[in-house]
Amino acid sequence: MNNFRFYSPTEFVFGKDEEKNVGELLKHYGATKVLLHYGGGSIKRSGLYDRVIESMREMNIDYVEQGGVRPNPIDTDVYEGLTLCRDENVDFILAVGGGSVIDSAKAIAAGVPYEGDFWDFFDRKATVKEALPVATILTIPAAGSEGSAATVITKADEGLKRGSGSQLLRPKFSIINPELTYTLPMWHTAAGIVDMMSHIFERYISKTKDVILTDRLCESTLITIMEAARTILKEPKNYQARATLCWAGTIAHNGSLGVGREEEWTTHGLEHELSALYDMTHGAGLAIMFPAYMKYTLDEDVERYYQLATKAFGVPANHFHKKDVALEGIRRLENFFKELGMPIRLNETEAKKEDMPKLLNTLKRNMGESFGTFKTLTLKEAEKIYELAWE
Repeated sequence: MNNFRFYSPTEFVFGKDEEKNVGELLKHYGATKVLLHYGGGSIKRSGLYDRVIESMREMNIDYVEQGGVRPNPIDTDVYEGLTLCRDENVDFILAVGGGSVIDSAKAIAAGVPYEGDFWDFFDRKATVKEALPVATILTIPAAGSEGSAATVITKADEGLKRGSGSQLLRPKFSIINPELTYTLPMWHTAAGIVDMMSHIFERYISKTKDVILTDRLCESTLITIMEAARTILKEPKNYQARATLCWAGTIAHNGSLGVGREEEWTTHGLEHELSALYDMTHGAGLAIMFPAYMKYTLDEDVERYYQLATKAFGVPANHFHKKDVALEGIRRLENFFKELGMPIRLNETEAKKEDMPKLLNTLKRNMGESFGTFKTLTLKEAEKIYELAWE
């Protein structure tokens, strides 16, 4: 196990009707003028919007709104939020939604006190030194942004999807009511499940030795996610299964599963090019790219994939044919993604083979000529992984 520092200051307020306490929590954390930041009209149709507004009014908290944040959030939404916050002297941001809303809220929070262009944080030209406080009410368990230090934004005119992060961007508090996820379309539920599993894989696929505790935590969380997912496929309003997914999505990306080990985020980078170019649902892209990445890097550490197959996917151990066991684990992962209704090949999507040069060009701009910690990849090898994703 490597040396590590783990910092997770977010207060999680979990359970039924907890969104009704948002005004009290905002007051506790010093909010006086809030940016209410949200996506489409679902929070209004569900009544969540009204409950949030009522709670803030009860505590005499002033607010302004910015709705319409889109999936795969783009820089123009961030610039709009920055202007609004500065003009209205906002001192706190409340993100109500899923990862896209929370990510754009974090980017706004970092950008408000910064004198330059907020994109500098994503272009590696600057680091976050201060930020407005952020809080969340989660409606889609997936990205884990409600408990993480990370944010991902797309620069629309250049098609660049990039991540940034700072401990200053961890939410002050996050409200998680599993009942708010009942009305999610199954597609979004499934994409969220893939996303949270992918956050675990990015930590599990590591060459760091002697990390048995986090290995077991990763494996058991994967098993639990799959069990809950299968329950929800049959019973969409099963509270306990929804609650399990909500909390699993949080711990998958709050850093606790990656302590003391080198992480591998190449597959997220490969997928970001797909969702930037095609506006593909992030979880759907990950369902395609992860099996392809696993197949390509299998020989780099057969033992690691063998362990994943036997511990998380229930493949019977066979010490004489470890590679076959590992491949069976990847096959079972693909079958699970299909069970969720996710695509597992690029030819099931709007992706076009003739766009490969575009994908590789932006991948080079975002990640360089070579990248990866588990296996160092060149752009030519990245192309082979994309090709594997077609087969």
